[in-house]
Order: sequence, then C-alpha cells, then structure tokens
Amino acid sequence: MINLNDKEYSCPIEVSMDLIAGKWKLLIMWHLRAKTRRFGQLQRKIPKVTQKMLTQQLRELEKDKLIYRKVYPVVPPKVEYSLTPFGKSF
Repeated sequence: MINLNDKEYSCPIEVSMDLIAGKWKLLIMWHLRAKTRRFGQLQRKIPKVTQKMLTQQLRELEKDKLIYRKVYPVVPPKVEYSLTPFGKSF
C-alpha cells in the first residue's frame, strides 16, 4: 500500500494518474521542464487555459509537491514556478 495525501493506493500507476490528472497539469509540467517560469509566462505558453484554471492547477501541483512556488518579497509581487525533483521524475 502507498499512502499519499491521506489516500491509500494499491498500485504506483494509480498514484501517478491521480497526481497528474487534470487537463493542464502535464502541459504545465512540460513548460517547466527546462526552466523556471512566472505565472504570466505560463499563461502565454498555454493561451487556452483560463487564469482561474491555471491558478487552480498550479496550486494542486504545488500541494502534491510536483512544483515549487518561490515568492520574492518585492513590489510588485514576483512569483516563480519550477519543477521539484519529484516533479522531474515524471
């Protein structure tokens, strides 16, 4: 048994499918594969995704530890997203 995010899985494939389920998650991860990107850069790379959906998918990927969100203490706010080592393993 595999425990992740308060869920039990009997198969590693189930874990992978649950983590990357979502229309935009794989595409987001693909755009982060080579370099760190800001929200606006991701939005331009994936023009069909809405701001709300991109925000939601990024939050889920961060919660699942597939991406890292770095917030800089500057005005205007600066936030960058990158893949974690776990995210790179996909």
